[in-house]
Amino acid sequence: MTTTPTREPTSAVVPAHTLIPMVGTPAAVVPSATANSGGIGGAVIGTLLSATILAAMIAAAVNIMLARRKSREEERARLRDRFAQAYGAYAEYCEFAYAVRRRRHDDRPAERVRISEELRKVQAMLSAHEAWVKLESETVGKVYAKLLQEMRKIAGGAMRQAWTDKPVTSDAAVNIPPETVDLSPLKPFEAAYMEAVAAHLRALAPWWSR
Repeated sequence: MTTTPTREPTSAVVPAHTLIPMVGTPAAVVPSATANSGGIGGAVIGTLLSATILAAMIAAAVNIMLARRKSREEERARLRDRFAQAYGAYAEYCEFAYAVRRRRHDDRPAERVRISEELRKVQAMLSAHEAWVKLESETVGKVYAKLLQEMRKIAGGAMRQAWTDKPVTSDAAVNIPPETVDLSPLKPFEAAYMEAVAAHLRALAPWWSR
């Protein structure tokens, strides 16, 4: 009988490095320089674009405001000039109370024609100005109409009296005293017109300039 020899169990040879437990330490993921710079650059570009757009919007708003202000100032200047022209026509009518007295005494028929024609032109201007002022402002129009009404009563009355009086024949007589032609009663109506025009123009002024 053959006896098989008993072998001792052979332990497997394990490499030394496998016996040391591998403890994994989390490694910090550091973004690359390219990615990092790209993020910062994008933020900077976005900020710059936002600032540029905001600046453009502000500039546009300022330009619009300035354009509107210029347009309104030009409109007020135009109205101021028209109101002044209306007053100028009134003042020109009042001057005829003196002009009639200073007419030439050596050619009365020609002087009647000349002065009457000039007065006709002024009357036409007054009618046009009165219509325009009423269309522009009902308030100012009423005041201007009252001014013209008193003008025809006071200055017109002095003019009618001048036609019946003899024209001046000397240089000294050209100086017409207030006792002869007194237009001072028109002063309150002139002041009322000026105040009405000023109030109308103030209402058209921009709120920041009032």
